[in-house]
Amino acid sequence: MNPVPHAICPHCGRMDDQPLSAGTSVLCRQCRTHPPVASQMRAPLRYEEPTSTLIHQFKYEGYSALGRPLARFLIDGWPAWDNSPDLIMPIPLHPQRRRQRGYNQAELLARPLAEAMNVPMNTSALRRTRHTVPQVGLGPEERRHNVHGAFAVEPNAVREHHILLIDDVLTTGATMSAAAETLMAAGAASVAAYCLARVS
Repeated sequence: MNPVPHAICPHCGRMDDQPLSAGTSVLCRQCRTHPPVASQMRAPLRYEEPTSTLIHQFKYEGYSALGRPLARFLIDGWPAWDNSPDLIMPIPLHPQRRRQRGYNQAELLARPLAEAMNVPMNTSALRRTRHTVPQVGLGPEERRHNVHGAFAVEPNAVREHHILLIDDVLTTGATMSAAAETLMAAGAASVAAYCLARVS
């Protein structure tokens, strides 16, 4: 498993476009032009072999038992956050996709993390209301358009909370930004995102 280096964008956690020394506070080009709605986005691992194969098996081939051991990387790689989360929320699947897959991989990652951090988890307040096509293979603009308006939330469950969103892979951050936008509009105090692996 290859960890994400320390010399990353302080906002989105991007590893590329970084001719910067560790500890820099300069944002990457992507965050300067299209800043994510989430206050911070982090991942402990790079999305490359063998991590990418394990995630593919976990997500698409029914290896749900990988959830707990993979969550160990989230626990062990726990970063510093501008706002400590007081509520953990896995990115939801549309009900149709959850029926097809049989489980939500983000929820299987989030549960052990919530237990280890003693932070409550909510799996029902944030809902995916539109059945979007998979993000794999889409460009940045297509990804943003694909997930725009795809989420709904119960405001009373998130108002004034510092929320940590959990998912498996962070690519452009489009899904996280769409969910964060919905949560912030419902009154969340802050939204950060934590994924298992980061695409360069």
